[in-house]
Formats: sequence, C-alpha cells, structure tokens
Amino acid sequence: MTQDMSALEREIEETRQRLASTIDQLAHRAHPKTVVGRQVATVKSNFVDLDTGAPRTDNILKVAGAIVGVVVLFAIVRKVAG
Repeated sequence: MTQDMSALEREIEETRQRLASTIDQLAHRAHPKTVVGRQVATVKSNFVDLDTGAPRTDNILKVAGAIVGVVVLFAIVRKVAG
C-alpha cells in the first residue's frame, strides 16, 4: 500500500512538472515579442533567402510593380474625377 502511494505521488509530481513545462512553453510562444519576431521572420523570408541572405528579387519586383500599379491607378482616377 505504501509503495502504491509513493508511486502515485511520484507520478503526480512528474505530471505537475510536465504541465509546468508546457505552460512555460505556451507562455513563451504567446508572448508579444515572440509573436512579432515570428511575423517579422515570415515577412523577411518573402524578400530575403534566409539561408544565403540573398535578396529574392522576384518577390521584390512583384511588390514594387503592385505599388507602381496602385499609384498609377490613383493618378488616373484622380485625373478622371477632377
């Protein structure tokens, strides 16, 4: 009976430790700085190859083209409306 109790207590303590570790991991993942860091890395990976550090010109040119297109569209709309 005493062995069963000490085994049960040991199992409860191990479970508490695992839960505490899991809570710490979740708190770290949900921390605002960690979330921002992940998002910055995601955006950066669209424009820079993270392995080599080389710029990804294909994506950069796509974004630049979209920006130029929007500016031209606004200019045309403004000219037609004005």
